[in-house]
Amino acid sequence: MRLKIAARKSDLARLQAFLVGDALKAAHPKIHVSYEFRASLGDLNQNDPLWKMPEKGVFTQDFYDDLVNGKCDMVVHSWKDLPIGDKPATQISGTLKRADLRDLLLVKKSHLEKVAASRRLQVLSSSPRREYNLSGFLKAHWPNGLDRVLFEPVRGNVPTRVRKLIEGSLDALIVAKAALDRLLSAPQDEFRETQAELRRHLELCDWMVLPLSENPSAAAQGALAIEIKRGRSDLEELLAEIHCPDTYRAVVKERETLARYGGGCHQKIGVSILARPFGDVRFLKGLTDKGEVLDSIELTSRGGPAPKPESLDRVFPLEPKQASWFERRPIAAARQDDKPLWVARADALPADWSPRSLVWTAGLETWRKLAARGVWVNGSAEGLGESEPARIETLAFGPVAWIKLSHDEGHPREGQEFVATYRLEPKNDVPDLNGKTHFYWMSGSGFLRAVQHYPWLRNANHFCGPGSTYAVIQQNLGPQGRVFVS
Repeated sequence: MRLKIAARKSDLARLQAFLVGDALKAAHPKIHVSYEFRASLGDLNQNDPLWKMPEKGVFTQDFYDDLVNGKCDMVVHSWKDLPIGDKPATQISGTLKRADLRDLLLVKKSHLEKVAASRRLQVLSSSPRREYNLSGFLKAHWPNGLDRVLFEPVRGNVPTRVRKLIEGSLDALIVAKAALDRLLSAPQDEFRETQAELRRHLELCDWMVLPLSENPSAAAQGALAIEIKRGRSDLEELLAEIHCPDTYRAVVKERETLARYGGGCHQKIGVSILARPFGDVRFLKGLTDKGEVLDSIELTSRGGPAPKPESLDRVFPLEPKQASWFERRPIAAARQDDKPLWVARADALPADWSPRSLVWTAGLETWRKLAARGVWVNGSAEGLGESEPARIETLAFGPVAWIKLSHDEGHPREGQEFVATYRLEPKNDVPDLNGKTHFYWMSGSGFLRAVQHYPWLRNANHFCGPGSTYAVIQQNLGPQGRVFVS
């Protein structure tokens, strides 16, 4: 069987078409695949920001006509480029496993001193979503803080935009991380020159992987859409072998969410859904055309709805300081600040250390506190647990061997080096938990300390984030105890 796959002619679009073609050939070795690449309206107009251009598929409409007229069998799109709403004669019948959803901030190293002195950052980005959601985040999470974050429009494919950053006068650029990841990891020889240029430019930059909780992606970012003509059941059967249902489900929900607010790349709205073993996490943040502020993180648990308390009097703690079980005391540790550090909490990074390699944090509060100390943080697990992958191998030019910094009773991951930088000293005063039925735990150590004083806790309702805290509670509950990721 012969198939013709069409796509835009940029490096990234060609590469994405090759990813689909290679997946199809691996699943169906007898298939012969050919390709057709050409420019779209969005490629030809490099002057206007996308949000000023026509809404209906500036990167996709021409290919729709080719599908309908039988000039090609399928078209591979970046799904976020597709207009919201179905088309009468074609359908999306497949997608590969999604790449990293997050945005990436690149900052020229040569400008870091200037930015620190002026407390002002100039960023290349044409996205209203990024400008709205990231201005406040960058002010608070930049080393020693910023007073102003200014955005300037930029167009062009990813290598062109990176080149404009390096050769221009501005400080930083924001791009979709999936685009860089795909280009840097492409196996085809035709991308070697582009890869070499990107790596040269990346060596001139520091970078941050921007968190989804503060900056949800454009709906469907990082996903590929495979469009075919309606009625092609033969193609549907072929695509079923390479289709990723989890990616498809998440992307459809994201697009449905955006559609409720009007859709379109002019929107200041980001929405991202992560499918995880414990449930689906949805991040929604932005400002609608009607002035409604959106800012929510929701978890749809695999275990069904969690039990609700009779009243707030049954909940512990109602604020974090109520759950203070320990004093934290620094302990001497050999300096590791020239190695990649995974920091469990801000206290875990000794005050006299000055990290000179990668820094990753367990959550954003730790990121903010470290930034206030002048530390450059590259990214965060955002409270989703230590098993949440950093996915930075392409940016780091290889695997990263993290050293986890935590307390002396911490729980290292298998194969991860662990360094204790403080110890937990139990407080004499123990919170009164009598009459409480619903407990939220921020550490496994806190749960174990509480159970020592209140053994009946094992039969209560427990809530925590994913990761080591969840594992500790599960291991120590009696047969009637229940723990919910929350």
